[in-house]
Amino acid sequence: MIAAIKDPGSNTRGLLAYLYGPGRHDEHRDPHIVAGFAMLAMPDPGREEQATLTQLARYLDEPVHLRNSEVGLKLTNHVWHCPVRAAPEDRYLSDTEWADIAHRIVRTAGIAPDGDDLACRWIAVRHADDHIHIVATTVREDGRRPKLHGSGRRAAEACRQIEKDYGLRRLKPGDGTAAKRPTQAEMHKAKRLGWNQTSRAWLEDRIRDAIPHAADIEEFLAYLQADGVEVNIRRLPSGDLRGYSVARPGDLKADGTPNYLSGGKIAPDLSLPKLQALLSTSTPEEHPTARRYRHSTSWQRTTDTLDTLHLAETDGDTEADALAQAQITALGDIINATTQAAPHELRAELRAATRVYARAQRSQIRADHQAAADLRRAARDILHAADGPGGSTLAALIAALVWAAVLAGRWHQARGHHQQAHATHLAIQHLQAAYDQAAAEHLAALTHRQPAQETINDLAHDLRAAVPDHAARILTDPMWPPALATALADAEAGGHQPRQLLTEAAARRELSTARQPAKVLLGRIQHTSRNPPPNRAADAARLRTTRLTTPGRDTAQPSPSFRPGPGSQHRRR
Repeated sequence: MIAAIKDPGSNTRGLLAYLYGPGRHDEHRDPHIVAGFAMLAMPDPGREEQATLTQLARYLDEPVHLRNSEVGLKLTNHVWHCPVRAAPEDRYLSDTEWADIAHRIVRTAGIAPDGDDLACRWIAVRHADDHIHIVATTVREDGRRPKLHGSGRRAAEACRQIEKDYGLRRLKPGDGTAAKRPTQAEMHKAKRLGWNQTSRAWLEDRIRDAIPHAADIEEFLAYLQADGVEVNIRRLPSGDLRGYSVARPGDLKADGTPNYLSGGKIAPDLSLPKLQALLSTSTPEEHPTARRYRHSTSWQRTTDTLDTLHLAETDGDTEADALAQAQITALGDIINATTQAAPHELRAELRAATRVYARAQRSQIRADHQAAADLRRAARDILHAADGPGGSTLAALIAALVWAAVLAGRWHQARGHHQQAHATHLAIQHLQAAYDQAAAEHLAALTHRQPAQETINDLAHDLRAAVPDHAARILTDPMWPPALATALADAEAGGHQPRQLLTEAAARRELSTARQPAKVLLGRIQHTSRNPPPNRAADAARLRTTRLTTPGRDTAQPSPSFRPGPGSQHRRR
């Protein structure tokens, strides 16, 4: 159940005309009052033949007019309007039940507290099976204004309890960071113009698409304009940005001017200050271990970067939470960049994942975006790559995105961010569908190259040694042996040790919750085996060289953690 408090208005009679009228598409049926203040004295134009909308408006506005005459000032924005809607799958609620719901909403919101005979005047009008409209005038009988700060949050809390009490669909509690829903007027306008999205949703897609492309706020605004968005930029006399708003081409106001919306009105994290904080991060230095992987494509390097994702389990650690929130935000940029650069046939699922994951990108925790600059750079690298990914490379990246989203969902769930956790769950479903599409052709090719039975038996022995707790499940997975065993044999032919690859892959992604553990290992192993096999002797030599050239050192000491290992010799020729 959703209680959506609207912006305050000034025309009580006009709102009542809409509620008692036929609706924009003749959808209003049998409008009538189901609850209200001082019901016995209140005219109901839906049930009383002699009652008029003007009489009802005067009844509701009486305390407002009295206050205006006493104070000598005309009060505006005094009309409080709150539609309360049940979910489509909820059962039919009677007028009596809707009356109880209306009383609970106005009581919790502060319009009419329990036992307060001098509260605001209000009514609840029902003109459809699945919702009511609560209308109140926000001047009490004693002339004072009600305390409505936080009324939206309190009304939402009341809805969560109503859902429980009435056995209705249970929605996730929010934290005040959700994006504003498109209004009925916006949806009707989109339908009239033949658009499959409202302007608000269309603009949000374009803004989020622009973020991974931009290194700063000016690049961001320039990209929006190049993408066909009408951008209104406001600057201070100094030339610094003061604000921005955007409009969809063809979306005009009644006077013919573009219907501009500020970024913050589209979603809380798209305001100018939030975007400036996000895009002001500097480019991080290259990690020392990245030198071995310079031959990799941008797509492979992005998968490597996702391996650095670390969402701390410690609750209450402000620094760790700021890092985690920044990484979760940047993960959305990578999903979006992957959507824009992926083959056309994968974009529907990836675009759906991008849209639903946007809810997980923001919470009340302030993000340290500087700490996640490497993830944001990885998103830009994908978009600026000269060539597209191969099937297995893209599948490996999407598999890494799935696991990163799993971690993000767990982090949100542990902190009670229910809406964000639900959003990641939906994103994971779309990402998994995209992975199945991306990997299908490559998996078929692996199946046709299945190794000999003797090789499969040897690899099964490595598997039992590397992941003994999950070996039984993996060996009965449909992906073993056709795909996983083939990938391990290919990796061994390239100089890697299957047992080590399996151990490292299992360490990267826990397998207990994996539906298809062999598929999880496959993507990880194919990605890792593209890199050169580790050469411990060469690494030790570089370490000795570094120590010899370090000021204050004249001798080289071997690393205590170094242990000479076997070379890249193959067991099977």
